[in-house]
Amino acid sequence: MTTQDHPRRGGLTAEVRARLDEAQRRVDGVEAKPVMAELGRVEQVGDGIAVVSGLARCRLDEILEFPGALYGMAVTLEPDTVGVVLLDSDQSVSAGDEVRGTGAVVRVPVGEALLGRVVDPLGRPLDDGPPLSISQTEPIERPAPRIIERELVTEALQTGLLVVDALIPLGRGQRELIIGDRSTGKTAIAVDAILNQKRSDVISVYCAIGQKASAVARAIDTVRRLGPWERTLFVVAGSDDPPGLQWIAPYAACTMAEYFRDKGGHALLVVDDLTKHAAIHRQVSLLLRNPPGREAYPGDVFFIHSRLLERAAKLHAVHGGGSLTALPIAETQAGNISAYIPTNLISITDGQIILEPKLFNEGHKPAVNVGKSVSRVGGKTQHRALKDVSASLKLDYAQFLELEVFTKFGQMVDTQARETIEHGRRIRAVLGQHQSAPMSLAAEVALLLALKERVLSVLSLEQIECFKRGLTEAVAAEMGAIADRIDRTGRLEAADRAELLLWLETRVQSSRAGPA
Repeated sequence: MTTQDHPRRGGLTAEVRARLDEAQRRVDGVEAKPVMAELGRVEQVGDGIAVVSGLARCRLDEILEFPGALYGMAVTLEPDTVGVVLLDSDQSVSAGDEVRGTGAVVRVPVGEALLGRVVDPLGRPLDDGPPLSISQTEPIERPAPRIIERELVTEALQTGLLVVDALIPLGRGQRELIIGDRSTGKTAIAVDAILNQKRSDVISVYCAIGQKASAVARAIDTVRRLGPWERTLFVVAGSDDPPGLQWIAPYAACTMAEYFRDKGGHALLVVDDLTKHAAIHRQVSLLLRNPPGREAYPGDVFFIHSRLLERAAKLHAVHGGGSLTALPIAETQAGNISAYIPTNLISITDGQIILEPKLFNEGHKPAVNVGKSVSRVGGKTQHRALKDVSASLKLDYAQFLELEVFTKFGQMVDTQARETIEHGRRIRAVLGQHQSAPMSLAAEVALLLALKERVLSVLSLEQIECFKRGLTEAVAAEMGAIADRIDRTGRLEAADRAELLLWLETRVQSSRAGPA
């Protein structure tokens, strides 16, 4: 072999020389400039909380980066230290670790690509779906719409629950609290409201805070099978997740829902529940050595929920005309709605749906206490057809409940009182509803019309159950034109009323052949 045929040149192979030349060209193409980075160190860490020193320019709510691509959020600023709530597990964070300030606040992805997905409060997928490709992000803390940007709540939000739509109606842009003891059906009411949006143009966002994984899985499965899954987003911060992730969950979910409102659409936000969120806030505040107040809650516990729920609103047409309706959930102990957190939330919201264990245990579901529950806004938005057929419903039911007490003690009642009691029992039977079976507006109007005209007085309570079964499908199939007009206009014209009443009487006769 000759020297010219040998691959080496000057002790280096041709391949190595080519790599060196490429590296030199890349180095020459880099513009050398100083890079500023604010670095601090972890002084203490534990229970999802870290105390960091050396970050003199750190801002409130700023994202801080820990080793291993872990993140935290600055929540308290002291002269020499910063209190940080960790958004990831603290298992790999230890005292002395370097912390880098990012200069950015917590932001989450927003957009249509989130619909039909289950994500954590930072927008990271928790389901088996493909990775999210979303470029638009928004901060989790956003100011509530100003008064000048808001519009009156004028559109009804149908939940498909007769007791709510008839007696405690909701409007788009309202904030209605669902409150009650544990295991009384609070989540069931919220999920049924989401299921009913299959008949509307409302986008639903369900935020779970500190809930058991099995309960969240049931809600997800129910919506996937029966509801508008392609128009629903689940934001989940489980009980095993870091406290910081649970703390930001409702704000992140609200930001994701606001995206659709700000585009001129309509969104429904369910927060399940704010009692656990308040407990997480108390835990974080005590660990950061903030001064405790009543029941060891910090003084700003009212503010953290008011600034969240004030973001729910109906916007003026100049700003798109969209709406964000909030259904926060709160848990009580032994029915005590005068406790600290429940009273705070009641004062913030536009009404409350109160559920009672006594009604639940007696089999009255939904276990809504009609006398204590109220909607301070929705009555003005209630569909005219519903308002016409339920005008005296609440008064009749209240009179029945008062008279029923005397019958339990064997008191003699006159004929008029007996008729009131019999009618009241039928009201209670009509207001009962199975879970995950929301009714259409036309079916609700038909059922209340039959009740108002005493068409159901010839039926026993068992036969009323037979009459109610499949009513939504029957009205749509046999009275399609009338049902369509009611669902579309929200009104019941005189001619349609007479024809619908005749059909109801015929259906009652067929129901009498059922269970006696």
